[in-house]
Amino acid sequence: MKRTFLFAILLALVSFRGFAQQTRSLSEQIRTVRVVVNHDPLQPPVARLGAPVEISFDELSHEYTRYIYKVEFCNADWSRAEEVFESDFLSGFNGQPIEDYETSFNTTVLYTHYRFAFPNEDTRLLLPGNYRVRVYADERDSGDEPVLEACFSLLKPEMSVGMDVSSNTDVDFNQKHQQVTFNVSYGQRRVVDPQRELHTVVFQNRRWDNAVVDLPPNIQKATGVEWTHRRDLIFPAGAEFHKFEIIDVQLNGMGVDRMLWVEPHRHAVLFPVQPQRNYTYDPDANGSFVIRAPEDESPETEAEYLFVHFLLHTPRLPGGDIYVTGLWDNGFPDPQCRMEYDEEHGVYECSVLLKQGYYNYQFRQLAADGVGQTARTEGDFYETENEYLILVYHRPQGARYDALVGYSVVKTSK
Repeated sequence: MKRTFLFAILLALVSFRGFAQQTRSLSEQIRTVRVVVNHDPLQPPVARLGAPVEISFDELSHEYTRYIYKVEFCNADWSRAEEVFESDFLSGFNGQPIEDYETSFNTTVLYTHYRFAFPNEDTRLLLPGNYRVRVYADERDSGDEPVLEACFSLLKPEMSVGMDVSSNTDVDFNQKHQQVTFNVSYGQRRVVDPQRELHTVVFQNRRWDNAVVDLPPNIQKATGVEWTHRRDLIFPAGAEFHKFEIIDVQLNGMGVDRMLWVEPHRHAVLFPVQPQRNYTYDPDANGSFVIRAPEDESPETEAEYLFVHFLLHTPRLPGGDIYVTGLWDNGFPDPQCRMEYDEEHGVYECSVLLKQGYYNYQFRQLAADGVGQTARTEGDFYETENEYLILVYHRPQGARYDALVGYSVVKTSK
């Protein structure tokens, strides 16, 4: 397995901030790792206990590899739940081979599509909480290193979560920020010490780099707790995501300036983007992506891989490196997505190998603390439509694991 030194540094930054959850490829041969719950590719990777969760990925070859998946149960901070036995969270067998696979058809880049789902005939997941699935190549020379990790959460809704998002924040009014206020009602759950028993995570557009983790509530009642007027819950508003769509590799799709064939790959050059001075409304999917192909009959095996060229037209920006990012790379600053500056043309550029379909993307500047910022690359506008998601975990005194018992998602309106 190959990792660049930069990747190791970025991973250390993310781990240091306590955000260990990552659905990601750990091999250059593995692409398009997806976790889809309830058969909806646009939904966050959170499902009710017992609902379908499908994991899929592509290996860039037509040679069959016997892959094995192994499931582990995690705490709220995504560390392994050492006190929980496998028989507690899993019914059936762990370490099963992936038997559903199919080679690509009529594509210039050869790949094999693998997929498996929970629950299945061999494995059923039993506890509400966080799950990490690691996939290994079942070969003698592969060692113990996984080729990918896929993460998702299963919910048993026992606490209700109320949330409000406002552009009237404690730092400005209708300018550059949005502020979250939320409350948790215990329901039938008994909570003695909420600051120790409850674990919360607040996401903006499912990003882990700027997620707010385990912020103590500032109002406590007998029936629940509240977070109000907390500066830690003020997020830069950002801007709407850019988007492109490639359905037919012979035609310029939405957001595509031109299609090229440069042996041995297809290329899609997107229209250049400039930082915005004013807010522009443009409906998006808050960073999500959907794999598509002509007629959409079998996009998993008929969609093409091609190099997508991203361009940010701006003078060289002071500060950290510039990345293009979206949920297709799980919002993580992938070294392959770091942009280089072309002095002659005054543009940041990079190319990324992506599977044909519909994508949202955004340009962010990586700060020293590992947080991607949009102030210089996109602008921050209070009108931006963002998705805010809250997860609430509960570990009563004496319990051995963090149960996911509360969940709320809100999309701000223009």
